[in-house]
Amino acid sequence: MRVFYHDKCFDGACSAALFSRFYRERIRSEVDFVYSGLLHRAGSLFDEKQFDGDENAIVDFKYSSSPRITWWFDHHESAFLSPADAAHFEQDQSDRKFYDPAFKSCTGFIAMIAKEHFGFDPRPAAELIQWADIVDGAMYEDAKSAVEMKAPAMKLTMAIEASTDRDFVKTMIPLLAYHPLSEILEAPFVTAVLPPLLERHERSIGILRERAEEKDGTIFFDITDLDLEGYNKFIPYYLHPDSIYSVGLSKSSFRVKVSVGSNPWSKREPTVNLARVCERYGGGGHARVGAISFEVTQNEAAHKAAKEIVEELRASVRQQS
Repeated sequence: MRVFYHDKCFDGACSAALFSRFYRERIRSEVDFVYSGLLHRAGSLFDEKQFDGDENAIVDFKYSSSPRITWWFDHHESAFLSPADAAHFEQDQSDRKFYDPAFKSCTGFIAMIAKEHFGFDPRPAAELIQWADIVDGAMYEDAKSAVEMKAPAMKLTMAIEASTDRDFVKTMIPLLAYHPLSEILEAPFVTAVLPPLLERHERSIGILRERAEEKDGTIFFDITDLDLEGYNKFIPYYLHPDSIYSVGLSKSSFRVKVSVGSNPWSKREPTVNLARVCERYGGGGHARVGAISFEVTQNEAAHKAAKEIVEELRASVRQQS
């Protein structure tokens, strides 16, 4: 069973872990899992040559109409690359492909479906499901707790998002399925990467303090000249608590990314569906958070898109006032 999951994402890793546990307990006990991370990027998202398992599952990521994909779970508003993919899903009668954008996390969605459709007991994984909801649904008490990251789940999230080792998340997924998060935090492969990542996190707070500018309830910052793509996405709201939206530009080896989000603790309700905004530029996400990926050579196009979105959001806030 090859399991494709949203890479560099806590919910993606937890979804892969919970799906694996469910599959082993309720579908087939004798199974070898192979994990493959998927990232949003410009151009084709899937390499169908990788769909080489006896069964292939995608969790917490966009839909593929390939007949090689036998299982699919997602909760993003922007789940389908095309109307044809959406139609293909609607016509599927396998009872192996599931979608509901109302869920905070894909992990929680898998838990519900596995219980109701297949008799799986999700209670032993309650901690995993709870924290996937908190992390992916931004259900923290305040920005301070989200940025200070005292809970084991927060430190694991930072490691998952920022680690450059391609095998890091693949090593963690089998542990997430069966072990307490505090125990995983003590695993040697995790303790080895935490100190430099925590130092990087502290540095990123200082950088965003210098770079982030808030105007009309909307934060904008550009860190494309720095290796900081895996920064904590709540730092902008920690620094600018009165903001409603944030738009950030970052760069990695394979993309320029425009991150668009809304402040979970804002006293003013966001009115713009950010998934729809990002879809216009080839990206997507949720109503309250989204992103767009451009090729590394498309720096100018990414900056143009970011500036247009900033102006759109600032205009919407001015209309609210």
